[in-house]
Amino acid sequence: MLRQVAEGVLVHESEFVQSNTVVVQGRDGVLLIDPGVTGSELGCLADDLRELGRPVVAGFSTHPHWDHLLWHARLGEAPRYGTARCAAVVRERLPDADAKARIAAHLLETEIAGQVPLDLLGLITGLPAATPHVPWEGPEVRIIEHQAHAPGHAALLIEDRGVLVAGDMLSDVLIPMLAVDGTADPIGDYLAALRLLEGVAGGVGVVVPGHGSVGGPGQAGARIDQDRAYVLAVRDGHVPADPRVGPSARPGWEWVSDVHEGQLRRLARTSERDGTPR
Repeated sequence: MLRQVAEGVLVHESEFVQSNTVVVQGRDGVLLIDPGVTGSELGCLADDLRELGRPVVAGFSTHPHWDHLLWHARLGEAPRYGTARCAAVVRERLPDADAKARIAAHLLETEIAGQVPLDLLGLITGLPAATPHVPWEGPEVRIIEHQAHAPGHAALLIEDRGVLVAGDMLSDVLIPMLAVDGTADPIGDYLAALRLLEGVAGGVGVVVPGHGSVGGPGQAGARIDQDRAYVLAVRDGHVPADPRVGPSARPGWEWVSDVHEGQLRRLARTSERDGTPR
């Protein structure tokens, strides 16, 4: 079910890791950001948009991870965009049916095994580098590209609505997940991305993470501070005082602590390989 979070901006929350689809209403239809996740949920989304009388006129994927590259035939054939680097990574990682088979095999370990439509996965067009806004007939949606979490990641700022669509950042349930295998300086890239988001946070009244709860006034800045504190603790070898990990983690999200421990191990291996201290 769609829920309005600001004028002309609605969110559909998936049961799978609280994934958020964002709908932005424009003159002739809607911009659909990161639609997901199961076939039934995407079908429900298509039904809701039909009831609103709003066709999909454009799509956008914030970054090149499978759960942000989904689509459904009932959503139509609108152009689907991402940053140039995002699209390049998709072309590299999803060149054939084998990639989809690997994703399907991975999903066998989850509660949504066999429920995710992969036939239209990753069919996005890369926008020219430094494109400032999503090309569509609707409210200006500024593209804030960075390299945190994944190469070619973009946050989207719906400026006149005061909404920041953060992609897989600024979550109240997930810790910052660094692009350990995607960039040369995952910690530096994450801190740089947080500075970019901080630069626009003052005008943000609603923040929508890729996974987790939608935040209201003041939450964009608060979540930036929380994410920065986590990344700095990891960088400096301290134990993060973060409610998203450890015994204070939200019920049902205890596995985030395993993500944290795995991330520390991968960072340590990378440092050993490169000969850099941590």
